[in-house]
Formats: sequence, structure tokens, C-alpha cells
Amino acid sequence: MKRLFLMALCLLSLPSVAQPQASEVLDVARRANDYFMKKYEDPTVPTNWKRIRPSSLWTRAVYYEGLMALQDIDPQQRYIDYATTWADFHQWTPRNGVNTCDADDQCCAQTYVELLPYTGRCRDKDYVLDCKELNNVRANLEHQMQTPNPKNGSLYGWWTWIDAIQMAMPLYMQMYQLMGDERYLDHGMMMYRWSRNECGGGLFNVKEGLWWRDADYVPPYKEPDGQQCYWSRGNGWVYAALVRCMNVLPQKSKAYKELKKDFLLMSEGLLRCQRPDGFWNPSLVSTNYAMPETSGTALFLYGMAWGIQKGYLKAADYRPACDRAWEAMATKAVHPDGFLGWMQGTGKDPSAGQPLSYTRIPDFEDYGTGCFLLGATEYYKLVK
Repeated sequence: MKRLFLMALCLLSLPSVAQPQASEVLDVARRANDYFMKKYEDPTVPTNWKRIRPSSLWTRAVYYEGLMALQDIDPQQRYIDYATTWADFHQWTPRNGVNTCDADDQCCAQTYVELLPYTGRCRDKDYVLDCKELNNVRANLEHQMQTPNPKNGSLYGWWTWIDAIQMAMPLYMQMYQLMGDERYLDHGMMMYRWSRNECGGGLFNVKEGLWWRDADYVPPYKEPDGQQCYWSRGNGWVYAALVRCMNVLPQKSKAYKELKKDFLLMSEGLLRCQRPDGFWNPSLVSTNYAMPETSGTALFLYGMAWGIQKGYLKAADYRPACDRAWEAMATKAVHPDGFLGWMQGTGKDPSAGQPLSYTRIPDFEDYGTGCFLLGATEYYKLVK
């Protein structure tokens, strides 16, 4: 009760902002996406930051999650053509093949599943069983469901870092929805519970509603100011994953209710951490690296806007937070040409890619654009 009272006082002290028109939100989302598609015109070209990586790596895969979300509110054939060219080039296969158990390699398959109905292929009602585009995805998950992690001996102990929950867990739920095979649902939930409750003694701090990134950051690890290290984008990955999983699960299922409970705990914890200017810091509760950060902010906007629409989050508390987050990103992060500033580069904690700024280009631009599009499209639905 005391914590809720303090949160209410904090919210009352925050400035209010004008609510935009839905068309204005869509214009900004298009601008950010057009910037990316123009700069990376050929989706088959590999990335080249310090070394060559195929364009099916996780950073690019997250971009396509955002692109498919944009397609949902702004249908354009060029979006589908761009994504299909990418999927065809990579033969609808997880990065590093069907024997990978790395969640980062599996992230691209989420878009393969979302993209398939747009392609006009496999129209038969039994297309999932016969469609060659999904053969390698199915083979990959079948392999993982039978393969323990040799580093810890657990069949479910593959997601040792919380980013992995976003990279792979929604895929298990998508395949469950498509095939009606509960093995995907059960295995995905068991891996989630292992990360939540067992890895490093449990990576989810239920009392705070926040996650430690991996076993290296659980107590007694502290930030320089003595606070816990809760990485913003890492928590954003989990928050977004919960939404993406619930979107394809039956609402009355045990799994849905379990994920919803964690979603509500996270929502309360994240709301307490928002900056007065609408952003979230790279480190959620620490004064270390106190500055705007766009990717985490976008993912939190994505989840909160979704939660309000579902009736899970009180609009009186969370709508102002969404409005402030959007206003912050739209006016202080998005450049006139669509480039996104205040974007933290790849890494695993608040120190990665520092110092951030309005003009600094991160090592990879793709995942940041994907995060932004997820937040923008869900906020568009809320405003509309």
C-alpha cells in the first residue's frame, strides 16, 4: 500500500503532455522506417560491424518484428516484399541452421511465421504440416526440445540471459498456436520458468517487478551508487516478450494467466522508474548513466499501451506515462530524416555503448528501429 501511495504522489508531480493525433504518430513511425529501408535498401546484404554477420542475426530480426507491426496498421506491399526477400534469401531458416539452440539465432523465425500468410503460399488448411517454409523452423525447435544445455545439464536451461526470452519464447507460442501442439507451449513455459526462478537463483525480482540481465548481475552485484543493476533494454525485452506471447495464447489458459501476472508486476515496477521527461534511463533504478535511452523506452511504451487497451492497466495511471514516453521520443530522439538518437548500442548492461547522445550512431541501427516501431504502432492503436 505504501509503495502504491508513493507511486501516486510521483505521478501527480509529473508534467502532463498533449496527446497527439493518430495520424501524427503514424507519420513519425513511417519516417523512422523509411530512413531504415532507404539506408539498408537490400535486405540480403550482411551486416559489417567489426566482422561480417548474415542479415538473419537477432538485431535485424527484431527490426522485422517492428516492420510487421507497422504492416498491421499501415499495410504496404513494399513492406511485405522487403521482408519476403529477406526470408527467401535465408531460406526461412534460423541463423546457423536447424541445430542451433541459441535464442538469438531463432529470433528471425518469429517473422517467418508472421510473414507466411502474406505470401500467398501454403493456403491449404493443413499448410503448417506441409509448408516447406516452416520445415526448418520446426526441425530446429524439435532439436532444442530434445537437447539439454551441456553447460548446466538442464533440458530447459538455454535462456541464461533475459534477452533470450524475447528472442525465442514468442516463437514457441506461435508454433503452438499454428500447430495446436502443446509440446511447444509446455517447453517454452518451462524454459521461461527456468530463467525466472532458477538461473542465478532466479533472474526475476518479484518484489521490484524487475529482472537482472543474467547471473553476473544478481546480488551481491551492485552499481557504483550501491543500487541494483536492472538494465533498461533487458527488461524491455522481457516486457515485450510477455505481450507477444499473450497475443497468441488463449486468454483462459494457465500460461496466459501466469504471464499476465508477471506483466502486471513488471508494469508497476517500470512505472516507478520513468524519468520526468518521459524516457527511461539505461539503468532503471541507479543514478549511474542517467540519461535518455530510446530502445527501452520504446519497449515499455509497447507494453503499457497494449496493457491499457486490454484493460489490464489503469489508463489514469499508465496513459500519462505512455503520452510522456511518446512525446519524449518523437521530439527528442527522432531526427527529421528518421534517424533515432539516444539509442544504446548492443551490449548487456547500462555501460554498453556509452556515452549516448542525440547524434551518436549505435553499432547496429536495426534492432533500435524495430523496438521503436513496436512502441509506435501500439501507441498508435491506443491513440486511435
